[in-house]
Amino acid sequence: MKRTIVAFGDSNTHGYCSETGGRFSEEERWPCLLEKYLGEEYRVMEEGLSGRTTVFEDPLFEGLSGLSYIFPCLMTHEPVDLLIIMLGTNDTKARFSCNGENISKGLERLVNKALSIKDAWRNGPRILIVAPAPIEEGCLSAPVVGEMGPDCVEKSRELAFWFEDVAARTGCSFLDAGSIPGIRMHPNDYMHLDRESHTLLARALAERIPSLF
Repeated sequence: MKRTIVAFGDSNTHGYCSETGGRFSEEERWPCLLEKYLGEEYRVMEEGLSGRTTVFEDPLFEGLSGLSYIFPCLMTHEPVDLLIIMLGTNDTKARFSCNGENISKGLERLVNKALSIKDAWRNGPRILIVAPAPIEEGCLSAPVVGEMGPDCVEKSRELAFWFEDVAARTGCSFLDAGSIPGIRMHPNDYMHLDRESHTLLARALAERIPSLF
């Protein structure tokens, strides 16, 4: 029996490639690589959506609140053994007017919702919170700054601190993606992982996940 892992995130889970404006291949995206590195005892379900937030309904685009989608997502893939949540980057957009602490409260609400979906879990809930690697300074001089706002870099740097606190209080495991050696953003926009970083993240997760069971 394979263990089912749901990778729930935004464009950096979907595999957006800022170099091409398309999507990394199945041989390049971290959820696909994670399944490969973990081996035949696991399957990893890709649930990445560009623009997804923790709890915020985006006034400009439809269906981007993680909170609104987490129930059907988990029930679609049940029984689930592990949920990986890597969100928060889009929450730093100026139009949401949130700092790192505010964003962590949204994450906590999302986590508690996932924990409450009893019928989705095989042997009880198990969640790994991954703080996304911070947006890099170059973003502030890239065209994407108009979408993100001038404070996005500073806000994104706060997330690991606050997300680790959420993990501790909700009984979740935690990983700071920004602490993985070599992780970096592609210089086209400085907010999307480059190809090598998908590999580095997948390897770090593959080392960590077996110890969670």
